[in-house]
Amino acid sequence: MRRTRQIAFFFILVAAVNCSPLQEKTVPTPQSVATSWADMTLFVTKNTPANSPTYASRALAYIGLTMYESVVHGFPSHTSLKGQLNGLDSLPVPSVGKHNWLISLNAGQARILKRIYNQTSDENKAKIDSVEKHFLQGLEDEPEVAKRSIAYGQAVAEAIFEWSKSDGGHRGYLANFDKNYHHEKTPGCWEPPLYGQAISHLPLHPKWGENRNFLSANRDLQLPLMIKYNEDKLSDYYKESHAVYEKNKVLTQDEKEAALWWGDDPGETFTPPGHSYYLATLVIKKANPELIRCAETYARVGLAVGDAFINCWKWKYHFYSERPSSFIAKNIDERWESFWPDPPFPAFPSGHATQAAAVAKVFEDLYGKEFEFTDDAHANRPRDRFRNVDFKPRSFKTFWSVAEETANSRFYGGIHFPQDNRVGLEEGAKIGNNVNSLRWRKKPMYADAKK
Repeated sequence: MRRTRQIAFFFILVAAVNCSPLQEKTVPTPQSVATSWADMTLFVTKNTPANSPTYASRALAYIGLTMYESVVHGFPSHTSLKGQLNGLDSLPVPSVGKHNWLISLNAGQARILKRIYNQTSDENKAKIDSVEKHFLQGLEDEPEVAKRSIAYGQAVAEAIFEWSKSDGGHRGYLANFDKNYHHEKTPGCWEPPLYGQAISHLPLHPKWGENRNFLSANRDLQLPLMIKYNEDKLSDYYKESHAVYEKNKVLTQDEKEAALWWGDDPGETFTPPGHSYYLATLVIKKANPELIRCAETYARVGLAVGDAFINCWKWKYHFYSERPSSFIAKNIDERWESFWPDPPFPAFPSGHATQAAAVAKVFEDLYGKEFEFTDDAHANRPRDRFRNVDFKPRSFKTFWSVAEETANSRFYGGIHFPQDNRVGLEEGAKIGNNVNSLRWRKKPMYADAKK
């Protein structure tokens, strides 16, 4: 059975919950509480029906934001995002008296995770309850302080969930594929693939781009430019298609490994935005920042992927552009098949590239451009025997190199034209920079982290 690291995490936590009462109790660290809830979030993301990258991106935005808002009032250096995000005009404020902010975080994460993923199984909800109980026992405080802290964390989660219900994506898992959606057929428009990543031949969430953006600045981004369809062999469009065709004939083993590593099929993994959330955990574990920066990291990554998918889907369904397989089959080689199967939605721009670039900019602003780490997200997955490829951890020295490899992996897979990735990186960077421009701190940013 295929397992990712967040599944292993759960069983480790279960063992901790069930340990002998005679054993010495370990007080959880701020980092361990934050990252463990991120692990639990990705476990639920992967193991909940009707999984999709669009819905996951939305979920991570609200879950990360809840983590931040449940602790921000405990840190004078930081400020709430109330009034800075579209429609988020009010949030609870802590009541008078001492608060244990880790207890607030713990309660808030448990509540928002069950609210956002209310369709998950009762078994998964019980696992969430077990994690909450485990940490609460390790964070013992005066009864009134604990009660006050729990109430505040839950109140923040409830307020953010109520706000989420009006964004256009509430319970979006009930309508992943719209059978009533119609788009006029024109040269170069998207067609359902014969060899596809999903069973459905309908496009995924065609109206997702109409959802409310988290940031006004991202809502107001201009429509990117796309090379126009042209069958002439001397045209730029034809050259883009031919580049995909030629590349897929000479893929190196490392390029094949990259294509599979970043595929993040929703039916097998925690989705592409979930992969970005996982990278946040790796960064936090290495940097070991204080609690507020842990929470801020997850909030920024969540908002980055949330708006990246809204904007990207708005542009995808505006252009409704074909995948390379369609053009190549009609104009270059009718027997050609892409290395990776086509996803069930239009191509331009690349969702992988857009969200990866947005997240890279967030990481750069928080931790500096140069940061060495190894991504082991899929290290436990068995070999892909069909493609003769192993899942090998990927090492990086900069955050932008992660975004570039994520984008290039879609080119290696044969499912994106070069322009899809190029524009995705450009637009994603704008989205991430806008997230960075929110007023997170009352003082200058983390200059010490960039030295």
